[in-house]
Amino acid sequence: MKRKIIIAVTGASGSIYAKILIEKLEQVKDQFEEVGVVFSGNALDIWKYELNEIFQPVYPFRVYEREDFYAPFASGSADFDTMIICPCSMGTLGRIANGISDDLITRAADVILKEKRKLILVPRETPYNLSHIENMKQITLAGGTICPAIPSFYSKPETINQLVETVVERVISLVGINIQSFKWGSSDKEKD
Repeated sequence: MKRKIIIAVTGASGSIYAKILIEKLEQVKDQFEEVGVVFSGNALDIWKYELNEIFQPVYPFRVYEREDFYAPFASGSADFDTMIICPCSMGTLGRIANGISDDLITRAADVILKEKRKLILVPRETPYNLSHIENMKQITLAGGTICPAIPSFYSKPETINQLVETVVERVISLVGINIQSFKWGSSDKEKD
């Protein structure tokens, strides 16, 4: 079964994670049927500021407005099976944890959780306060996965992009999509 995926990008710092996630998924587009993309209110501004570029959608990714409650994944009757929020702001995480569906991102996350599908949140915040931790606990108890944007170093990344890829490739593997990436126990630069 080919996956139908939602990618949400919030205004948390770390637009590079979303950019590389989209680029990596584009390389394995034979493994999914459809990808819907939605940005929070200031995510595109943060993207432009951090990456010095304007987001350009690529086929087969379809971009939806954050207030578009007619998007297919705003309903449980749609068959989108996975949602990745990358990067995920603590405000978005908190609204999801508390069942507040005030835009397409939080509504889609609510749908994914209630339908017992795969929700992966990639928070990019440090340090965490107790509210952050409690909200992450609540999402985990509801069936979501918290995958912080904490890179690994055992693959010996040499560039910022390679460092970011350690997080993105982990997220993609959590989705269940096969992608060439460094695996623990392989040689220094070998990718399985």
